[in-house]
Amino acid sequence: MKKIIMTGATGLIGKKLCDALHNRGDEVYVFSRNLTKAKDAVPFATDFYEWNYKSPGSWQHLLENKDAVVHLAGANLSSKRWTKSFKKVIIESREVSTRNIVDAFSRINNLPTVFICASAVGYYGSRGDELLSEESPPSDDFLSDVCVRWEKEASRAIDYATRWVSVRAGVSLTTEDGALKKMLLPYKLFIGGPLGSGTQWFPWIHIDDVIRIYLEAIDNENLTGPVNAVAPGIVTMNEFAKTLGKVLKRPAMFRVPQIVLDIVVGEMGKVATSSQRVIPKKLDEIGFEFKFKDVQKALINLLQ
Repeated sequence: MKKIIMTGATGLIGKKLCDALHNRGDEVYVFSRNLTKAKDAVPFATDFYEWNYKSPGSWQHLLENKDAVVHLAGANLSSKRWTKSFKKVIIESREVSTRNIVDAFSRINNLPTVFICASAVGYYGSRGDELLSEESPPSDDFLSDVCVRWEKEASRAIDYATRWVSVRAGVSLTTEDGALKKMLLPYKLFIGGPLGSGTQWFPWIHIDDVIRIYLEAIDNENLTGPVNAVAPGIVTMNEFAKTLGKVLKRPAMFRVPQIVLDIVVGEMGKVATSSQRVIPKKLDEIGFEFKFKDVQKALINLLQ
């Protein structure tokens, strides 16, 4: 049994990860800004603590004698347009919160053995057909800068002899939230199709495998640093759209032009059509077994 601190427990991945930890007998301690929401989302947690990442003095002692800290909290990227003020919130909610958690390690005696922090394949930016492993350098756009700052703060955990993992997640496929859920309505209305040119690489992963990767990160001492959480069976957006249409028994011929995405969601539209041919090199090296390597099988599991 492990004792695990969790931030971002009310998010989709957070709730599912808490479920998985609880089901295997671990104790989950939830840090949340909204305790009522947290207790509704994760009623079985061992304890709940009010968490203001800007005030570490009120919570840093709670990290003592825990086995792991899993840090998933951060402003939702798709909750609003990326204005100058919202970009500041996106950065601060990740960079400062992570910095304060790691700084807290210097003030306690019995440190967690591992610090696991969320990240994203946005680290790489849009790179065409280039194969991208954990060793590939970052890009220079906004989302890449966010991820670089985020991971830089998380990596400082090793200064305190605490293992560090940053999970660079691809597009997590689930019908409960996120990209796939938003795509379903157009298909059901017979107007579904690829986003942008369709030739861009689409780094997807089934939600169940995302959770299994986080569990692996908690348990496997050989997994360190940035880890690409993407399925090995990567496809282009055209291939994904065609497969989604096939599974739903709907056409996939109505392309959404880049200009429409730019008008509807602003700068986020370019992120939605970026090309990231990401491979899960580190997971392959440790022999991690994906449940869903094939996108059609993943979509059938989710939709049928």
